[in-house]
Amino acid sequence: MSETKRETLPLRNSNDVVLARQKVRQWATELRFTLVDQTKLVTAASELARNTVDHGRGGSMIIEQTGMGLRVGLKLIFEDQGPGIPDIEMALKDGFTTGGGMGLGLGGSKRLVNDFSIETAPGKGTRVTIARWK
Repeated sequence: MSETKRETLPLRNSNDVVLARQKVRQWATELRFTLVDQTKLVTAASELARNTVDHGRGGSMIIEQTGMGLRVGLKLIFEDQGPGIPDIEMALKDGFTTGGGMGLGLGGSKRLVNDFSIETAPGKGTRVTIARWK
């Protein structure tokens, strides 16, 4: 059985968001993702890291290499202990925003990756897991 490569980064401020983007690009490059796939993954990671900082009051990003049979992927887990998302369905709709942005964050991130799951409850924080496969 192969060992899972894994790293955890704090997400507390804008500098951490930049570092998270750089780390995701580094891992995607090492795993030889295409430039298009790297860009999609970095864009999704950037949105979700920003949400963790801005809406979740900070948290962390776990990045890990994953595999399923012969497929190689990159899995990212964003966790915070913030207020949670009261209505996930609404939050995933384009144009929905609580922060004055364009409202493309969650839904846009979901479209950029192959796997997307979100666990949240009001007052319990949020955990978003995404994966992109080669």
